Amino acid sequence: MNNNEMMEKEEIYSKVLRAGRRTYFFDVRATKAGDYYLTITESKKFTNDDGSFHYKKHKIYLYKEDFNEFNSILQEMTDYVIAEKGDEVISDRHQKDYKKEYDSSRTNQDAVTEDTTNVSETAESRFTDIDFDDI
Repeated sequence: MNNNEMMEKEEIYSKVLRAGRRTYFFDVRATKAGDYYLTITESKKFTNDDGSFHYKKHKIYLYKEDFNEFNSILQEMTDYVIAEKGDEVISDRHQKDYKKEYDSSRTNQDAVTEDTTNVSETAESRFTDIDFDDI
């Protein structure tokens, strides 16, 4: 493998976001010409019937010439969702043990603590499954 091929596979800078069964990898990589681009990989864990597990991965390649427009549209879409639906994760309310009206013996702090502990468990429900192989 020559230097250019090794450079293309090398991760220059990386960050990881864990969200329930999903993990998102943000990696800056180098092209053969030495320029940088971004890959965003979604990895989702699945459990087989026998208890073993496997991962499904989907990857987006994002090049510098698209950064501004991509960032602008992503920001517009996330702002729209928050403006229309707020920060609350609605799927949390649809769990079978959800109580619409809190017991009067509970303090407000108890309710806040319970709400925040369930957020990470259901963060994956905020995302739509998209198969990027079809694009």
